[in-house]
Amino acid sequence: MINKEIKELILKEISEKGIEFINELNEFVYKNSPFKNNPVSYVRWVDIKEVQSNDYNPNIVASNELKLLAVSIKHDGFTQPIVCIKDKSHYIIVDGFHRYYVNKVYSEINKANNGKVPIVILNKNINDRMASTVRHNRARGKHTVNGMGQLIYKMIGNGWDDVKICNELGLEPDELIRLKNISGVAKLFEGKEYSNAWEESYSIKKRMEKK
Repeated sequence: MINKEIKELILKEISEKGIEFINELNEFVYKNSPFKNNPVSYVRWVDIKEVQSNDYNPNIVASNELKLLAVSIKHDGFTQPIVCIKDKSHYIIVDGFHRYYVNKVYSEINKANNGKVPIVILNKNINDRMASTVRHNRARGKHTVNGMGQLIYKMIGNGWDDVKICNELGLEPDELIRLKNISGVAKLFEGKEYSNAWEESYSIKKRMEKK
């Protein structure tokens, strides 16, 4: 239990320093928490101007769902933080663009949160970052085929092989092959290793079994 003196000290610091102290306090608790391997253990509030969208998210939300999200945040507040990575002076969104967008365009919501949004931070490189975005999207059952195809094209260009992509994105080999065809990746390998999609799918499955 937190004793009265500590509570009074915390309230005094919040009154004087505001969100800056709240973020410092959250960071202190996070660093000393047995759950610090979970990013959600350290939610910080940052100015929305410091947050930027990414350029690869294949997820889209219908306008009606976006309006419903605005109503949800208006009435219930933020129940989930925006997932980001730190990039120099900005935070780049991994998941939660629509929560960010609603706070940005709905002045009433933005004002209620003093122009700030709650975020958690992941430490990931670009391919791992894109994989995190896809996992978040697929877990909700929402992603676009064309967007996924282009994302996979980038991942292959950044050095990930078929097995790693399937494992990291939760794809079946057949799904990957279809997405590679959509994105044009398959044309890069024409006549090289596989004569048809069935052979390629079989080869990926066998390599996945070995890992």
